[in-house]
Amino acid sequence: MAKTLIVNGIHNYTAPEEYIPPRSEAVREHLEWFTDQKLGLMMHWAPGCQLGTYESWPLCDGDASWSQEDMTWDDIETCKQQYRDANKTFNPVKFDPAGWARLAAECGFRYLLFTTKHHDGFCMYDTETTDYKITAESCPFHTHKDADIVGALFREFRRQGLGISVYFSKPDWNSEYYWAPQFGPATDRNVNYDIAENPELWEKYVQFTHRQIRELCTGYGKVDVLWLDGGWVRPDNLGQDIRLGEIVEEIRSSSQPHLIVSDRTCGGEYENFITPEKTVPETALSVPWETCTTVGKKFSFHYTDTFKSGHQLVLLLLDVVSKGGNLALNIAPQPDGQLPAPAVRSLQDMGAWLKICGDGIYGTRICAPYFGEDLFYTQKKDKIYVFYAYGDTPSLPEQISLLSERPVKAVTCMRTGTPVHFRQDGNTVTLFTENLPMGGAFYAEGFCAVTE
Repeated sequence: MAKTLIVNGIHNYTAPEEYIPPRSEAVREHLEWFTDQKLGLMMHWAPGCQLGTYESWPLCDGDASWSQEDMTWDDIETCKQQYRDANKTFNPVKFDPAGWARLAAECGFRYLLFTTKHHDGFCMYDTETTDYKITAESCPFHTHKDADIVGALFREFRRQGLGISVYFSKPDWNSEYYWAPQFGPATDRNVNYDIAENPELWEKYVQFTHRQIRELCTGYGKVDVLWLDGGWVRPDNLGQDIRLGEIVEEIRSSSQPHLIVSDRTCGGEYENFITPEKTVPETALSVPWETCTTVGKKFSFHYTDTFKSGHQLVLLLLDVVSKGGNLALNIAPQPDGQLPAPAVRSLQDMGAWLKICGDGIYGTRICAPYFGEDLFYTQKKDKIYVFYAYGDTPSLPEQISLLSERPVKAVTCMRTGTPVHFRQDGNTVTLFTENLPMGGAFYAEGFCAVTE
């Protein structure tokens, strides 16, 4: 288990020095593929979105100081019951999985990270383990041709050539084996009974969890990543050991030898990449990592949410990629099945920039000095990419000084495709940009330097 956590942002994350590379060659190779992708579309969506509140967390009294701040229209117990019953009115008839997949591809995303089940236990797929699911008769959406939302999304995103990352919550607050009703109300996010005194009950929960992971990783085609949330479910916390290794190795040996797993904040051999949340590490990291953050302010749908601009998204992407990470960018669908229009516009603006500058993003690795004032570096083999970040107005200085430990043979402006005059003195490369035409509301100018 992880010994050290970095305290940065709204959540801790495993310290890079605690990282343990996977033993499997197939997984290590697939991690290289994953690192190449750089940009994932993350989605939190469940029936509770109708209430415009946090996903799952209002059910947890132990986190009431922040999680129940939106639950103001009635007493909290009534609000919690209405949250639990939201599946009975959930009918997102405008759900368009093919349209979502096309949009993701057009905007430059390379994989989908979808919430198949959050902590509330509601399954957005056709599980055999519970009736608290999208395809149950209690949910009006169950008659829709794409009622199995996970299946529909995985199908359409694969058709667009995107990878699949499965978000799955290890805790399940709807399961009678986790928050067991015979032991009274749960006081916090953890299991509400003593596992040592009730090993048979915990074993039922382990088998329940294994069945759900098995369903997702064997019944829906190729899965690239199993992304596990709920890091407090771990052996050294109240004995909450779901014996993750058993089910992961079963899946790898039977059908998905390449399967990447991220057991978030838990460390060890099943945290194959590190996951900072709503934060970006301060320095470049040499281990695989992925920041998950939001286009809006919240991960879940809120009617009053506001959204980052395309400019902000591009600069965020550059910050992440120049430090060696992937960016999982969350957009929360609306209760009717559509995506919020302001967020879509921002994604499209980012996508337009990636169509021109994506070669310096996808498939790249870190390159010293990584970043500096208004500059971000990446590299591929004999190429160094440098991005000059604009402020509110796209305006280049007449000279830009870069650092390169390798001799530079030629420099090209990625936007215009034209050569850029330069001079190299030792490790300093000076670009002369006075003859470059400006065009459009560009967020960052990209330069490609071919090295010897």
